[in-house]
Amino acid sequence: MLIKNGKLLQGKNFAEADIRFDKTITETGALDGPADFDAADCYVIPGLVDIHTHGAMGEDFSDGKPDGLQPMADYYAAHGVTSFLATTMTLKEETLTPAMHTIRDFRRSGGGKCAGIHLEGPFLSYAKRGAQAAENLHKPDVSLFQRLNEASGGQVKLVTAACEEEGAMEFIRQVSKVCAVSLGHTTADYDTAMAGFAAGATHATHLYNGMPSFLHRAPGVIGAALDAGASVELICDGLHIHPSVIRATYRLFGEKLNLISDSLRCAGMPDGSYELGGQPIVMKDHKATLLDGTIAGSSISLLDAVRNAVRFGLPLEAAVYAASTAPAEAARLGDIGSLEAGKAADLLILDRELNLKAVFVDGQQVV
Repeated sequence: MLIKNGKLLQGKNFAEADIRFDKTITETGALDGPADFDAADCYVIPGLVDIHTHGAMGEDFSDGKPDGLQPMADYYAAHGVTSFLATTMTLKEETLTPAMHTIRDFRRSGGGKCAGIHLEGPFLSYAKRGAQAAENLHKPDVSLFQRLNEASGGQVKLVTAACEEEGAMEFIRQVSKVCAVSLGHTTADYDTAMAGFAAGATHATHLYNGMPSFLHRAPGVIGAALDAGASVELICDGLHIHPSVIRATYRLFGEKLNLISDSLRCAGMPDGSYELGGQPIVMKDHKATLLDGTIAGSSISLLDAVRNAVRFGLPLEAAVYAASTAPAEAARLGDIGSLEAGKAADLLILDRELNLKAVFVDGQQVV
């Protein structure tokens, strides 16, 4: 397949170039041969990588429903996400284990690729649990992580933990040898968070949400993530974080910024009542909350997050990098996330208004 005349995101910048690929990208540049796809006046970008998404289209990865994963994979591809981490909630081991089995056994027939699992809990703080069910919280436990990872076939790529909890530092030291560890849903102060990063954590889950505020005398996890060189997530839906803070965070963290959807089963669905980790939620005007008004995840796609970021003032190339290359690096997904030769041929074609024109996954056009 040869796509010609597009503006390719190469590294952190756009450049006029052609791209040739089969299952993987073979070369980019000024290439000879007839075009299979003329991308004139369009952007050619890496497929988006959503490392924090719980579900969509009425389905949730924590349900453990074998027939629920393909509709989600189709939804992701239809919205430009070529790879995703199936993100689970804070639940009991007896609920998480069959969910691990279902994700392990999933064989996609089209749509986006499941690149692994993000365990968002159950190793979280009670005080900063947010929309996570309190009765399912668990102290950081290496053996529980190992059992869940084994049940998944070794697919856990990212785990969120509160570093101030009992046993958390040893948990981070051990688990960071297996997958990326993220600090989140935490009450940690700056010093404790710095200790967590020193122990092996490299990421922060949905920055600003589920952690202490960034204050001039108490910088907390946010200041520690900056000083430690950690990657950080932002939910860019315009509801969780003010656009000014999104602009400031980009200026602070640069290429370490990761855009995520944190989408729930209500993504792609109409307003109404839904469920999240055993708790009822309500979506109204695209905002999802628990019944007490606590904001839950989002109803956006990652492509929506990119468009929002651009609308809020980020350069397009920075927004795309934050939704493709940066999350792939944060979750140690080495074969995806950029348009380099040898990487999987996962790519999107967008027009100048950022409308999706085509999606390729492993070289096959799926949209």
